Amino acid sequence: MENGDIPEDANEHCPGPQSESAGKSDACEGCPNQQICATAPKGPDPDLVAIAERMATVKHKILVLSGKGGVGKSTFSAQLAFALAERDFQVGLLDVDICGPSIPKMLGLEGQEIHQSNLGWSPVYVESNLGVMSIGFMLPNPDEAVIWRGPRKNGLIKQFLKDVYWGELDFLIVDAPPGTSDEHISIVQCLDGTGVDGAIIVTTPQQVSLIDVRKEVNFCKKVGVKVLGVVENMSSLCQPITDFKFMKMSDEGEQKDVTQWVWEYMKEKAPEMLNLIACTEVFDSSGGGAVKMCNEMGVPFLGKVPLDPQLCKAAEDGTSCFANKDCVVSAPALKKIIVQLIETNGWSMLLSNGA
Repeated sequence: MENGDIPEDANEHCPGPQSESAGKSDACEGCPNQQICATAPKGPDPDLVAIAERMATVKHKILVLSGKGGVGKSTFSAQLAFALAERDFQVGLLDVDICGPSIPKMLGLEGQEIHQSNLGWSPVYVESNLGVMSIGFMLPNPDEAVIWRGPRKNGLIKQFLKDVYWGELDFLIVDAPPGTSDEHISIVQCLDGTGVDGAIIVTTPQQVSLIDVRKEVNFCKKVGVKVLGVVENMSSLCQPITDFKFMKMSDEGEQKDVTQWVWEYMKEKAPEMLNLIACTEVFDSSGGGAVKMCNEMGVPFLGKVPLDPQLCKAAEDGTSCFANKDCVVSAPALKKIIVQLIETNGWSMLLSNGA
């Protein structure tokens, strides 16, 4: 039961656990929560006051959500943070995926530890204007499993929000786990009074992903979080044709590598083909993909990002795809989406105003 929420098993005319008559009114007789409500402290959650004070120095707060795991949400969060920092914004990236913290790896910060000062916990910095916080920095062993129930997860999220000293930030990007459960409710409730700009939702094109993403969109609508837009990730596999291997299948089903022969043939017969980008669909998008879903649900579509092996490598290496000349298909697609976000939401004014 969250602070202030009426329990599902409460009596019909429950006055609410924060009411002065909680556990004492006639409506409370026989309620299984009567004793808890009668003895629980009343009034506003002091943690929310501390969180509001801490978040007062953060201009914009963006949630990155996905209904389904494995769609590239953390990759997008990491590259969004890199992109905003490279534009001279002051950026914080908060990883609230308690059970699967991948942000330290994707920012090149594995093995780093959190330090504490009289101001609170200090983020781990990639650059002077890009700080990161994650439970991944707190695990004694990177292979350690985090086996926590909801209340303990929620407690850590509160602690991250009220105890981490970010200083003055233009953007705080919150990378959330998949789904619409404890962590999502907690982060929305904790930031409710601080002004959340909205959520970016990441999906892949196939229906098995979009079914879950529709739930995520509805979650945002129910809790009053604006959907800034949907990103369709891994929309197709795209890479320079010279990065492909070419195999010839024998009648017995054995594969023979003929890559060298293909390259030599193209150099001789069709050298202009060596500059082509080859693309193929990995996921079934015959249902219309994210574009159709956005039209049906009335939310913005931000764009498509191809499945680029070089972007995957950048994530593995913990580097920015924008600084990697090999990310020839993913970096332009991501840049277009991020520029659209900045311009549509008026964030470019931060720099022009000297932020």
